[in-house]
Formats: sequence, C-alpha cells, structure tokens
Amino acid sequence: MDATLIRTINKLQDAFSTVGVHNPVDLPQIVVIGSQSSGKSSVLENIVGRDFLPRGSGIVTRRPLVLQLINRPNPNASNEEGDKDKNVVDNKKDAVDEKKEPEEWGEFLHQPGVKYTDFNLIREEIIRDTEAKTGKNAGISPLPINLRIYSPHVLTLTLVDLPGLTRLPVGDQPKDIEKQIRDMIIKYITKPNSIILAVTAANVDLANSDGLRLARDVDPEGARTIGVLTKVDLMDPGTDVVDILAGRIIPLRLGYVPVVNRGQRDIDTKKSISRSLDSERSFFENHQAYKSKAQYCGTPYLARKLNMILMHHIRNTLPEIKAKIQASLAKYLAELATLGDGTMEGAGQANIVLNIITEFCTEFRTIIDGNSTDLSTSELSGGARISFVFHELYSNGVKSLDPFDQVKDVDIRTILYNSSGSSPALFVGTTAFEVIIKQQIKRLEDPSLRCVNLVFDELVRILTQLLSKQLFKRFPQLKDRFYQVVINFFRKQLSPTNKLVQDLISMESCYINTGHPDFLNGHKAMAVINDRMNQAKNPQPVDPKSRNSALANLPPSLEPEPTNNGFFGSFFSGKKKRSTVIEAPPPILRANGTLSEREQIETEVIKLLISSYFNIVKRTVTDTVPKAIMLKLVNNAKEELQRELLQELYKADVLDELLKESELTQNRRKECKKMIEALQKADEIVGSVAG
Repeated sequence: MDATLIRTINKLQDAFSTVGVHNPVDLPQIVVIGSQSSGKSSVLENIVGRDFLPRGSGIVTRRPLVLQLINRPNPNASNEEGDKDKNVVDNKKDAVDEKKEPEEWGEFLHQPGVKYTDFNLIREEIIRDTEAKTGKNAGISPLPINLRIYSPHVLTLTLVDLPGLTRLPVGDQPKDIEKQIRDMIIKYITKPNSIILAVTAANVDLANSDGLRLARDVDPEGARTIGVLTKVDLMDPGTDVVDILAGRIIPLRLGYVPVVNRGQRDIDTKKSISRSLDSERSFFENHQAYKSKAQYCGTPYLARKLNMILMHHIRNTLPEIKAKIQASLAKYLAELATLGDGTMEGAGQANIVLNIITEFCTEFRTIIDGNSTDLSTSELSGGARISFVFHELYSNGVKSLDPFDQVKDVDIRTILYNSSGSSPALFVGTTAFEVIIKQQIKRLEDPSLRCVNLVFDELVRILTQLLSKQLFKRFPQLKDRFYQVVINFFRKQLSPTNKLVQDLISMESCYINTGHPDFLNGHKAMAVINDRMNQAKNPQPVDPKSRNSALANLPPSLEPEPTNNGFFGSFFSGKKKRSTVIEAPPPILRANGTLSEREQIETEVIKLLISSYFNIVKRTVTDTVPKAIMLKLVNNAKEELQRELLQELYKADVLDELLKESELTQNRRKECKKMIEALQKADEIVGSVAG
C-alpha cells in the first residue's frame, strides 16, 4: 500500500505534466534545493546508485527535474522483498545480458515507450532537452523534465531537483540569474505539500547555508524541512556535525542526515557509486563522533527516511488532494461551458446572437433596476450610481447656486430705476423682480445638462461592465459592434433628452408664477423688511412721545425733505457742485453712492422675493429634471435597446464576422480541454486508491 501511494502521486504528476507548469493541484513531493557547490547532484546520484546527471561548471541543472524512482523486482532473479530493501544501493551490475529483460532503465515522459538502459544516454538526453527549451546559454526554464527510473536497487520515491543557488552571474548567464533561480525555488517550496530537502555542505557555517535560509523563509518552524549535510569527510580535524544532528544549531523537525559523496577526484577516476557507498559506510562506522549512530547516517538511511516521510505525507494529504481535483474539475468544466464548443453554423449562429442580445438587454435592465443577482457589497453600481448623480451631485449642485453671488445690490438698484422708465415708481415693481429671477433661472440650465451627461456616462459604464464578461472576450468583433451600436443609441437619445431638460428650464423662466402657494408675496416681503429695518434703527424700546414716533404719524405731504436732494441722488458720490449751471449727464450713469432708505427697502424686498421664488424653482427642477432624464434616456434605453440591437446585429450576412472567435479564446479552450482531461484522469487515479 505504501509503495502504491507514491506510485499514485507519480501517476498524478504524469497526468498534470501534459498541462505544462500550471498544475492546479499541489501534489506531495520532495523538493531538493541547495547552492551549486553543496553536492546536490552527488546526493541524488547516490540515492539512485547511478551516474546520470549533467556535470560541469556553472549552472548545470537549468530546468526542474522531476525524478520518479520506482522499485521494481529484478525480473532475472527471485530475491525476497527483504533482500531488495537490503540491497537498495549495493551490488550494481554495469552489464546487462541483452537476451534478458533489463534490470534497470530510465524513461522520459516526453519520449513515451523509449527505455534508456545506458544511463550516460540519460544524461545526454537531459542536456539535449534542456537546450531545446532554454537554448545553449545559461538561461533557465520552469518547464520540468520528467524522468522515471525503474530499478530493484532504489526505494520508491519522488524528488524534484531544482537549479542550484548562485550569487553572481558567470560568463553569459543572465544578469538576474540569482533572482530567476530564487523565484523558481520559492514557487516550489512555498506549496504546503512540498517536503524541502535542503542540501548543505558541512564544512561551511550552517547559518550561511543558502538552502536552509530559503527553507526557513517559507517554513520558519522547520516542520517540513529535512537537512542533508554533505562533505562531512572534508571537515577540519577535530570538528563534526554532532551538534547539528542533535538540533542544537538550527533545529528541524525532520532532522538532518549526514552523507559522504564522491569528490571530484573520485569522479575523474570513475570511482563507481557502489564503491563510494562502501567508503561512506566505512567512514561513519569508524569515525569517533558518528560510529555510535552510524545506522542513522549515510545515503541508504537518507533514502529510507525520505521514502517514509513521503509516504506518510501522501497518506495525510490524499483526501485534500481528491477534494482539490474535484473542485478544479468543476471550475474548468464551467469555464469550458462559457467558452462553448467552437462549432457554429447557420441557425446555430443566429441563435447565439439572439441569445446574447436577449441576455445582454435583460441584464442591462436588472442592473439599472437593482435586481441583479451579482450585487456588489463594496461599492455602488448600476442604477444606484444614477440615483447618486440625481440626489447628491445634481441636487446639491443646484442647491448651492446663490442668486446673489452674481447679482449685487447695485445691480438691483439699477434695474429698479431702469424698469420704472421716465416716471419714478410709487411701489416696488414686478418688472425688476422678473428680469432678475429669469436671469437666475437660466443659470439652472448648465448643471441640468451636465446631469444628463453624467447619467450618459453611467450608462456607458454599465455597458463596459457587461462587455467585460467572458462571452464577449470570446467574440471580439461582436463586442466591438455591440459597443458601437449601444453607444450610438445612447447618443441618439441625448438630443431629445437635452431638449426636454432645456424646455423645462425655459418653462420655468417664461412664466413667473407669483401666485405659487409657497411664494412670499410683496406685502409680506415689505412687512418683513420693515420689521428688520425698525429693529435695526431701534434696538431698544422707544417712548411713543418721541420725535421719531411723531414723524411716523405725519401726513406724507409734511414729511421732511430726504437728505439725498432728488430721486437719483444716490447715483452720485455726494460731491455738491455750488454752480447753478445745468450740465449734461455723463455718457454712462452708474449707481455709486450710498443707498437711500427707500432704495434700501426696495432692494431688500426684491432680494427677499428673488430668494423665495428661486428656491421654489430649484425644488421644482431637482424633481423634474431627473424625471425627464429617466423618461428620455434611461427608460428609452431599457425599452428600445433590444430592438436597436436586433435591427443592427441580427442579420444573416454579418453573423460569420460577428462570431469569429478570438485566438485567445481558441487557445484557452484547448487549455481547458487539456486540463479537464488531466483532472479527469487524476480523479480516476485518486478514486482507485481511495476505493
């Protein structure tokens, strides 16, 4: 059962290798990391028991190598299972009888059915396939190479060998090679289901280990990191790694395993791995510091430990893996459904366009009405934004208009005189009031037309939101035509909407309804102003017998002369000319003197009437203008847009062009189908184990 679990993961890796580097499921695997000089390749070769990895200076491993080791009984011998375990790395035979089935061989996933019994050819194929994907320079690629090795001398195990960490680019290596390698390693070891095999040379300070430093970044508690200490035989005399093994330096929950690899001289002299493993065992059994724990040192123990760790890890994560596979499968099936099957002809094309138009218009209406099933909780959208334009932006903009920020007292006084003509008015005339209030009402036209444009923008925003859906990404020509037709339709509605809004403002200015129930009439206005002026003159109670009170009761004919010497006295600055010569008036007459009491009263009355009526008009337009926009622009779009789209797009002669799929959609459909095929296969694989 244990070996079956690892074989299951191997099958899953093979299934997902067909979809490239975007594996949707985090599979349990042992990821091997370390610096270039840490002895990483030698550790892997010792575990396999064969020379098969590229060697040389600089970056040799330039793509991830997914190494699947499969224990397979020797077909030419009847060894017991226990003997196989005992001889995991012993007694290699370099020659294979051609008449017999090979004892061990390798297979690449990209060359199905091709067996490599010569491991030197495996090395050459790794180099060839790497250069085919990355070129002959020292660049790297995240696309993995899958290599499966069948042998009676290995334990069933899956390892991922990653490029060695480097500090500085050498030769023609890319300048950012360190970042590229680091990013690739982080991507693999960040996954929670990855066991990190951090290889570190024992003859350097453990705190400076590149592999351990990266491992601690993603696994700070050391829960899924196992350390391998290489070059233990090259440490200075009198030094050892006992403290590290005991977890007193940098503790790891899975511990450390010391190993002895072949040195460069051993490789140059072609020392076999079997002899190297004998030397390793002899070193630990005879070393003063390690002989008492020799059974926990060396490559054979490391292989057994990794096998046990991986099997336990797979057993614990298998239910989660199954759930993720099924969830991913459902997701990709749903996406494929939205992408369609890519086969459309005749009536099928017409039905697709008809359905798209119907669905678009239905969703357009629901978004405006607020009935969409996809309502946002983070921001206003659709009809709510139109409501915001009406009740916040437009309403507050109109309310903020002050008639007296443009019309000053001097202007009112001038209009009062001009409106009375050649005969001075006895009462406050309505002509001056109407002239000023009409001017102010016309000021409401600009913000009202601006409101129309803002609502137009919101409709375009809804259009853009709907056209961002996957369906329109599939048909870019249809998306472009949809946009053109709908935008043109909106623009056609702008003209009648603007006309109606302008008419509403003109309607308010062409007839000043002084009989409006909310309007402050002239008598009330005069009374209010008189009260204010009396309070200003007499802040304290006054004796009724005083002179002022008496003057108030005099008949009009006996009132004292006003101080301004004439009806137009306040138009001049007050300089008195003592000459009796009558001069012609200046070409331009402007009021620039102090207001007389009569002028002040008339001006204040006019201002009060203007404020009263302008407020009534503002309340009216903030109610009627949004209604006009809804009628002519928004409701027309809701009711007539579908007819416009059908008229412009539902034509047999344009269907082929409209339903031409984008290259992105075609590629994505292929990716989805490939992913679905891999996930269905993976689901079957996991289901057979669970069953």
